[in-house]
Amino acid sequence: MKDKTSMIVNRERRIRVLPFFAIIFFAISMTVAVAWGHGGKSHTESFTALQALQKATELYDQLIVKGKLDESWETGLNAVEITVRDSNGRKEYRVGFHRQSGSPEAVYIFFSPEGEYGGSNFDGKW
Repeated sequence: MKDKTSMIVNRERRIRVLPFFAIIFFAISMTVAVAWGHGGKSHTESFTALQALQKATELYDQLIVKGKLDESWETGLNAVEITVRDSNGRKEYRVGFHRQSGSPEAVYIFFSPEGEYGGSNFDGKW
């Protein structure tokens, strides 16, 4: 009988300790996830063409929603281009949205190397 009782006590002790270890494991896992979740980028990393496309798409959508560009820009979008130019050792970005028909054919959105909006136009001239 004594062996059976001590087995039950040991089992109950293990059951009470299990949640404690689960909480510790979860806390450590979350700490590591937060620490490494930054993605390994340094804060000095420059603006990228993908980021330019993302920002330009947001601005383009806002222009359509606000009525600055008519609906044909949304329904007739034919192509999107990203052009990067080196200006005095700094990369500048131009994102062009081209539609199938209508005049003007394209709208261009410009960004500085830091990702700041630099303007927009219909002719694509820097």
